[in-house]
Amino acid sequence: MRLIINCDGGARGNPGPAAIGYVIKDKNKKILFKYGEYIGTATNNIAEYRAVISALEKALELGGDDLEFYIDSELVVKQINGLYKVKNKDLAEEFLKIYNLRSKFDSVVFHHVYREKNKEADAMVNKALDEKLKKQSN
Repeated sequence: MRLIINCDGGARGNPGPAAIGYVIKDKNKKILFKYGEYIGTATNNIAEYRAVISALEKALELGGDDLEFYIDSELVVKQINGLYKVKNKDLAEEFLKIYNLRSKFDSVVFHHVYREKNKEADAMVNKALDEKLKKQSN
């Protein structure tokens, strides 16, 4: 089954409070699953990587075999696609998780998109962050 995944991660401050978000659609663009989660204190890049990992795990549960990711972090896309080396030790650990999960699918393609084209996933990140920070301030 072909799945289209918009994926995002973000931190307020770098590092700072961080969250992941993604939206998984079928080939007809029907939303199958939307998700956002606060992940604690992290950098933007760690949040981006963890969003991809979580989305890959969910795609596996949903029975996806042909995945198409859209991510607004050019660095993360280029690292995952092997165009840039992963020099940071923490990112390297996350990269390895993605590498291992990727092997469970027939095809996984990662595309860079501009933030405007990734609004649904970005909204999931901000919703998770807003809810967590609101709870902390009460």
